[in-house]
Amino acid sequence: MSRRASLPGASELFRITTSTASPALDLPPQAPPEPVEKPQPKPSGNDRADQLARSAAPHGSGRTKHDAKITVYVSGDELVAMEQARLTLRAKHDLVVDRGRLVREAVAVLLADFDANGEESVLVQRLRVVGSDGGETED
Repeated sequence: MSRRASLPGASELFRITTSTASPALDLPPQAPPEPVEKPQPKPSGNDRADQLARSAAPHGSGRTKHDAKITVYVSGDELVAMEQARLTLRAKHDLVVDRGRLVREAVAVLLADFDANGEESVLVQRLRVVGSDGGETED
């Protein structure tokens, strides 16, 4: 008797499956997005938010093969907040994104703001509040 586990073949592992039990999970095929020039937003009175939106032009890399990987540890509360944001993007904005994409876009926005605003950027301001050891600084 062989001690090796009996595994299914590749044709079984990679077969196309459709489930009638959960049609809500079946996504319709999507055509590639057509480049559309967005109209310039009207000033909303919130100059900082408008400036941040404009400076976020360099987008995250999206769903492409990446050649580098990092590991980031987050707290349970941060993970829950990220999942809630993901679900809100899906439910209210019809944007299905994974956590990696969400993080890459957030990093792109933060770095664009840093490049555009330097000393006054959100990154510099937040890092000044939190000390180099990750704890709150004492004033």
